[in-house]
Amino acid sequence: MRLFPIIRVRKWIDLATFDYYKGTDEFDEGNRTQECEECVPELCPLPLGCRAGLVQDSCGCCSQCANLEGQTCDLGQRNVYYGLCGENLECKLDRSDGADLEEPEAQCVCLSQKTLCGSDGQTYMNICKYKEAAYSNPGLNVSDGPCRTVPIIKVPPHNLVNATGSSIAFLCEVFAFPMALVEWRKDGKEVILPGDDPHISSRGGPQKYELSSWLQIEEASQMDSGTYRCIARNELGHVSATAILGVLKPVKKHHPPGLFLHLDNQTWRRRGRFLNKFPMAQASKMDEKHTMREWSSLEAARSSEIQYRE
Repeated sequence: MRLFPIIRVRKWIDLATFDYYKGTDEFDEGNRTQECEECVPELCPLPLGCRAGLVQDSCGCCSQCANLEGQTCDLGQRNVYYGLCGENLECKLDRSDGADLEEPEAQCVCLSQKTLCGSDGQTYMNICKYKEAAYSNPGLNVSDGPCRTVPIIKVPPHNLVNATGSSIAFLCEVFAFPMALVEWRKDGKEVILPGDDPHISSRGGPQKYELSSWLQIEEASQMDSGTYRCIARNELGHVSATAILGVLKPVKKHHPPGLFLHLDNQTWRRRGRFLNKFPMAQASKMDEKHTMREWSSLEAARSSEIQYRE
């Protein structure tokens, strides 16, 4: 006899908030309990939009949507809480966050990682991604291997503003088959970066049909300001993306207000002593260490003869 899940919710739980699919054959979480009783298929909800196919619920009575690639799942063949993976998928523990995790999360992983080329010109990294796309495009067909295409910049470089002396990095991620060559240029210059400039470097690493390229500028100056261009090319064509770099002027060390003084009488008194006459040009070149040490005294001794520069 087939069983049908009967939901029993204690009186202080709103029935509308209960998740029908998150239960076991005898499941108690907090304030809700589910038990399997006689199955009545006519009462099963109709699953819609199931891109990974259908699986049975925890009681084996009703059909529900299977989990997609990357979604959390229940290990084994028992639909307990998160659900089961769909066709061509397997539930595996995800240890990508490190081995120190006490309970790594289980996720649906595609059994085949063979790349496919769709009749829509799109490359699908595995059959599971193709099945998801084919759900909304029933006439979609595939062939082996990635689609031959001009480079596609998936992550373009972004505009940046930073201070003089800082380190700056632009990122450019490119997808292409055949594999693309990525180069960097600065508008107004013909040389391919980094050229022979020791404070500019370019690095990158290929993934599966992808290339991530970085342009790094160390100890940037205002001369580095401008428009930078990431150019990706293969035998089928080329594409580019630009980003603007702004480098701010170096921050000057501002002296406390009144350090450089405009003197009406060119002679002024400090703590009963007279300072010799000196022009403003000489005052601005006074030994910085000395003037900073004496600043508190100057501030206390200022008089109406001294006008502070704003």
